[in-house]
Amino acid sequence: MRNVRHARDRDDQTPLSRLSRRTALTALTVVMALLWLLDAAGIEGTAGLEGNSVWWRAVPGLMAAVALLLPGRPPALTWGAGAAVLASWVTTLALLTSVTPTFAGWGLLETLCLLLLLVRAAKDMAQPWPAAALSTALGVAVIAAPMRLDEGGVVFSFLLTFPTGGAVGLGCYLRSLDERRRRAVADTRQSERLELARELHDFVAHHVTGIVVQAQAARAIRDIAPEQVDPLLRSIEQAGSETLQSMRKLVRVLREDDARAVRPGDLFAELGELVAAFAERDAPATLQVAAEARQARPDPEVETSVRNVVREGLTNVRRHAAGSPSVSVRVGLSGGDAGAGVRRLRVEVHNAPSPRQTAPNAEPLGGRGGLGLVGLTERTEAVGGTLHASRAEDGGWRLTAEFPLRGAVTGSPA
Repeated sequence: MRNVRHARDRDDQTPLSRLSRRTALTALTVVMALLWLLDAAGIEGTAGLEGNSVWWRAVPGLMAAVALLLPGRPPALTWGAGAAVLASWVTTLALLTSVTPTFAGWGLLETLCLLLLLVRAAKDMAQPWPAAALSTALGVAVIAAPMRLDEGGVVFSFLLTFPTGGAVGLGCYLRSLDERRRRAVADTRQSERLELARELHDFVAHHVTGIVVQAQAARAIRDIAPEQVDPLLRSIEQAGSETLQSMRKLVRVLREDDARAVRPGDLFAELGELVAAFAERDAPATLQVAAEARQARPDPEVETSVRNVVREGLTNVRRHAAGSPSVSVRVGLSGGDAGAGVRRLRVEVHNAPSPRQTAPNAEPLGGRGGLGLVGLTERTEAVGGTLHASRAEDGGWRLTAEFPLRGAVTGSPA
């Protein structure tokens, strides 16, 4: 599942989002460079007055910038921010006890980077107490930095309490958004598990009822038609095996994130109804089912997952690609040899690019929240399948799922 989600995360990055990230990073780099030049000018002016090298004052700013640009999350953030805080404190104490005058500034680059590190610490650190400790240390470093000035240090320190508080508030707000997202994903998964368990329960109950009826029939005819008892026993054995398999899936789905079941029905007829209803109300849509796919005998829970993939794919097109000139649903087989029993049922929902998708501010199909795809991934992987959502070559979107087929495919491929 991790690979599927990572792939979907990469696919959800539209050209606009990637451009926005690059633009933001470029803008931040430019601002940091300008602040570094201002700091350098102040350091050079102070050095000229004193006649000594005071370039060591630039070290905290550089360390804070490096810590800010470090990739990843804790512990890299903890160590990087901790080192920047320590360097800032040492520099402040050294200048407070120094006779060297400081006229031009206290470290603008350092202040900006420490504030941004404060936002990251409040947002990304998992444990509350370490996050609070590091945030406090960063806040103290930011507020204390202006005390290096000979004049006006107290005023600037007071003024910096406001952006410091704002940085903490922003980090906590972003942290709450992340937590809300995690809870929503967890609730979606739990809802899917409960629904899967209910459907498996219905499936098992159906089979157990059949077993009881056939056992009663075998007892009734064992004396008058003994030759019909063996077929009934074979049917009971097969139904019992399928029921046992579904029960195991039921146990897994209640314990973990696994398994799926279904009501009996004509899969391809229902897919045809879904596509026809979509074509009537929304956009031209077609269903293509390969002959060999029609001859396959997927498990009931796989059939339900196929329906869900097609339904969710069409729903996403309706919500996020309205006006698409065409939508196609394809069902076929992939992988392995036709009679080897290792082939997989492949389902694909593809839409041609719509005006909304070609707009500069287009969002990924499925929306930016992505909870529908999270639930669909749960359903698909519950039966051993895989799910992949990506931008198609023509600029539209493609939702693809593959499901295992138990046993060989009957008949000959078309």
